[in-house]
Amino acid sequence: MRLGIFGGTFDPPHNGHLALAAAARDELGLDRVLWVLAADPPHKQDRIISPASDRLDMVQAAIAGEPGFELSRVDLDRPGPHWTADTVALLGQQYPGDELVFVMGGDSLKDLPTWGRPQEIVDCCILGVLRRPGAQVDLPALEAVLPGLTAKVRFIDEPPLSVSGREIRERVGTGRSITGLVPPEVAGIIAERGLYRQTACA
Repeated sequence: MRLGIFGGTFDPPHNGHLALAAAARDELGLDRVLWVLAADPPHKQDRIISPASDRLDMVQAAIAGEPGFELSRVDLDRPGPHWTADTVALLGQQYPGDELVFVMGGDSLKDLPTWGRPQEIVDCCILGVLRRPGAQVDLPALEAVLPGLTAKVRFIDEPPLSVSGREIRERVGTGRSITGLVPPEVAGIIAERGLYRQTACA
């Protein structure tokens, strides 16, 4: 079985996330896509992040009914901060025999050598990489730092919808509509709980 790993803070999960996860599922032939909610991301210690309980409810609302999508609690049920190398190792133990495909953006691939224990990620995962138009990735340079990386990369064509969590938080904080940017169920949770009212610039 081919198992996609799609991680993020999902603050909030939006239609761009859904489009990317669906593109990865379809183009890479994934049987399932695990949405791995980052409870305590080391690289975002300087930013206020919504409570994990709110983000968990939003992810569950966003992926409900989507074929092959499911939530993973691998980073919620253990103390943080959480490093990707540890996450993929734990998922490898939870799903022995499955082929793990770590879904990431092209910018993240460029930065991969700066991550914690990146060779471990390369060694145990296929890398499903979003290919943005005009963006160039220097695979030989990355290969020199992370041997075996080139053979592990599978490119995913960019979905047509481009939206960011920061844009959504700013729109909510300034009272503008987010219709069409997030699933209606997610918009309902944001409104009901008053999320992002004071964190538009966070």
